[in-house]
Amino acid sequence: MTTQTVERPGGGGTGGLRGSGGAARPANLPRIALTALAPAVWGTTYIVTTELLPDGHPLFAGLLRALPAGLIALAFTRTLPRGTWWWKAAALGVLNIGLFLPLLFTAAERLPGGVAATLGAAQPLAVAFLAVGVLGERLSAWRLLGGVVGVAGVGLVVIGPDAALDGVGIAAGLAGAATMALGVTLTRRWGRPAGVSPTAFAGWQLTAGGLFLLPVTFLAEGAPPEIGGKAALGYLWLGLVGGLITYALWFQGITTLPVTSAALLGLLSPLVAAVLGAAVLDQTLGPVQLLGFALSLAALVAGQLPPPGSVRKPADPEPVDLKPGAAKPSAAEPSAVAPNTPKGTPR
Repeated sequence: MTTQTVERPGGGGTGGLRGSGGAARPANLPRIALTALAPAVWGTTYIVTTELLPDGHPLFAGLLRALPAGLIALAFTRTLPRGTWWWKAAALGVLNIGLFLPLLFTAAERLPGGVAATLGAAQPLAVAFLAVGVLGERLSAWRLLGGVVGVAGVGLVVIGPDAALDGVGIAAGLAGAATMALGVTLTRRWGRPAGVSPTAFAGWQLTAGGLFLLPVTFLAEGAPPEIGGKAALGYLWLGLVGGLITYALWFQGITTLPVTSAALLGLLSPLVAAVLGAAVLDQTLGPVQLLGFALSLAALVAGQLPPPGSVRKPADPEPVDLKPGAAKPSAAEPSAVAPNTPKGTPR
């Protein structure tokens, strides 16, 4: 079995990251911005599902989003897993793709977009708790507060007084947030194999998730629906842009950024969905919705900064251990012999 070196957080190519429990430094703003593109694009899923895709086929939508994109990535990169990465890629693919996508589309079909988005926004809270057991991090009150504020803000933005609640949809939304949270946390723990590109890494998981969905889809939903022009456009957008491109950016980011900080970027999905609803479907955003926007954005930005009081002061110089009767070294005369100076050499 070939031993592979896994890229560790804070290693080469990460731009000087903190440890797993810290926040990204300003030098990592480009990485944060690229990672944030993924949940921003995923915010289009709600409007694409309701306006372009045929109803009643959430598993088929997940299948077409995952499997073709994964096979394209494998054909382009020509890189397959090796050693333990066969089962790791399969596990991550099932969690991040195979289970998450059908749960996402089920929630999007059975619930108003706002309710589904709010349930998905609970993912940072789940990640904060999972990071304690899986990554060995301390439970951070700062991260928990950010998750709670983010969920509250999203709720203010997207849930209206006439929001209908469906038991199956709520269960699907919560289960989807939980599976994605576990997948994100395990991805952060295992990292990405050295020498494997983000596109190949995404291709492994998209293919594994798609293969998991393939028999389940046809057993549960039967024959595929008729795909017209609008549906073809919707599936193409979800598969290439919302699948291959954004998952490559997402998996590159979450293997290097602090896990809770990356999870808070997921708040962009419901915010983008609300903006598209206002722009395309003439949905209004009143003062309450704008307050929710401000809270969600504050939680998102705060998640990328160090927690208050986490910046350490420079350590005081260690005291010099003097022998009895020895004179204290002066500022002009160093107490130690200069490096590379032979013993007995006059100074």
